[in-house]
Amino acid sequence: MTVTIAKWTVDDYHRMIEVGLLESRHVELLNGEIIEMPPEGLEHAYLGDEVGKYLSNLLGKSARVREARPITLPNNSEPEPDLAIVKPFGQIYRQHHPYPEDIFWLIEFSNISLVKDLDVKRKTYAAAEIPEYWVVDLKHRQLNVFRQPVNGDYVETVTLTAGEIVPVAFPDIKVPVQQLLG
Repeated sequence: MTVTIAKWTVDDYHRMIEVGLLESRHVELLNGEIIEMPPEGLEHAYLGDEVGKYLSNLLGKSARVREARPITLPNNSEPEPDLAIVKPFGQIYRQHHPYPEDIFWLIEFSNISLVKDLDVKRKTYAAAEIPEYWVVDLKHRQLNVFRQPVNGDYVETVTLTAGEIVPVAFPDIKVPVQQLLG
């Protein structure tokens, strides 16, 4: 006997949300699978708020920083990255979550979910051609930067513990790594 896992589409997932099936659960859709999300720890929540505010002030009206809100990807995924830096389309996001072409880069603050963020989410974002993905590793106090998605993975990777990082979409902006690490 073989075991077959039921895969869900974004439309299936939205219907489940609409009828309240997932109401009391903190989940996200990744590659057609509904994944439980662990609760945020204190540092995770604090840094998400602080870095979100910092980036909002730094980027001004050139981008919108969405905190823990869904994005819709073509690979039957609707994850909720800690921070999504997206095009400032305003009202259009009442009709749909940001699509890959609307996203400048994504940031995850990671402790418990580090393995998932560095593997499954990295590949999911690369397959959707998200140009840049940062994972703030709270355990090891480092920033993992992934750029240039090609064939479902990122070609360029770098790990930083100090210095500054310049987002690909905003070459005139420098973000101190320590700002991200707290």
